[in-house]
Amino acid sequence: MHNLWIYALILVTLATAALLTAVIAAVQNLPHGRASVHSTAMAKLIARGEMGLMALRLAHSLTALAALSGLLWQARDWTGFDFAWLTFTAGIALALLGRIIPSAIGTAIAECTLARLGLFGLIAAWIFTPLAALMQMLKQAALRGFGLTFDLAEQHDALRDDIAGAIALGHSGGAMQKEDRDRLLGALDLSDRAVEEIMRHRRQIEMINADDPPGEIVSQMLASPHSRLPVYRDETENILGVVHTKDLLRELDRLLRGDAPEGLESLDILKVAKKPYFIPNTTNLDEQMREFLKRRTHFALVVDEYGALQGLITLEDILEEIVGDITDEFDVVARDSGLKRDGNGDYLIDGAMTIRDLNRATDWQLPDAEANTIAGLVIHEAQMIPSEGQVFHFHGFRIEVAQRRENRLTKLKLRPVTERV
Repeated sequence: MHNLWIYALILVTLATAALLTAVIAAVQNLPHGRASVHSTAMAKLIARGEMGLMALRLAHSLTALAALSGLLWQARDWTGFDFAWLTFTAGIALALLGRIIPSAIGTAIAECTLARLGLFGLIAAWIFTPLAALMQMLKQAALRGFGLTFDLAEQHDALRDDIAGAIALGHSGGAMQKEDRDRLLGALDLSDRAVEEIMRHRRQIEMINADDPPGEIVSQMLASPHSRLPVYRDETENILGVVHTKDLLRELDRLLRGDAPEGLESLDILKVAKKPYFIPNTTNLDEQMREFLKRRTHFALVVDEYGALQGLITLEDILEEIVGDITDEFDVVARDSGLKRDGNGDYLIDGAMTIRDLNRATDWQLPDAEANTIAGLVIHEAQMIPSEGQVFHFHGFRIEVAQRRENRLTKLKLRPVTERV
């Protein structure tokens, strides 16, 4: 009977270690607390941030050690090959059942795992937090003893995760609206995102040809919804400057109403244009926003490592990542630009819509690591450019190509096919 209790204890500690591994993997794979929070326990666990994660890791290490120690205690009278074989087998079983398999499950279904095990993880974190805090103090003291400095980047990430967890907790408790949560998390994410993720692609850039007649240039500027337009000559890659509407109007006033009027035909658009500002496509949004404020400019052209034009970005684009879409009386807004759902439960979505904007509007969790737009995600997953009418199933969604123009997927139909737990 005594041995039976010990074996039962070994199984309990092994199961506890496996559950803790799944919880740790799930917490690490949540995108900064942006996922839907299904319970108060789950939100409180996320809000504990780096210290809570450290407590969970400590709990896992101790329970796994307890399971292995109990098994070896039972075999304390074994010697030679039998003991060596038992130790090897126990180590492999502990690695598979207590670490590898639970970690894979927690990573694959992070949100579902935390929805089911949030309370268990919260209790474990609460119990082991004092010991984790002590271990943290000993770690810092040891680093100081060896003359080592702390990793500021790691501290920054830990602090950001703590803030994101607190925001998720506030939203789950009803103290914060979804829009407020999105704005705060959007500001936190700026340093993790590059300008190429939100820039206007070069195919969508409206430009002025410097060789066009002055009358056509003025008409184009007046008809454009944008206040700044790049100026090129010969080919669109050859950007010579950027024209602001106010600068053009001042020049027109001088030419038409000045002391010695020269007439509209005397307009030289390159004299009005300002020097273009080029930035690499890998610049993060936080850094670029600071540069915009420092330079007192709102407009930059994005180039790749070879200097080829990739797109453009404005200060407004960065601000929209925090506050959402900003529209004024000159913005062209399509009637069907919003997310509309048909009778079959499908959402008709523009292929150029970014995955981040779609997730933000619907609280979905489509991955955006491999593609910026929903059309790019479909092409990446399909490993081809699909034809109209083709249907795919991935990441828990049914996706149908509703419209294709040339090599671009312009309209897609999306429908969730799995219920979130």
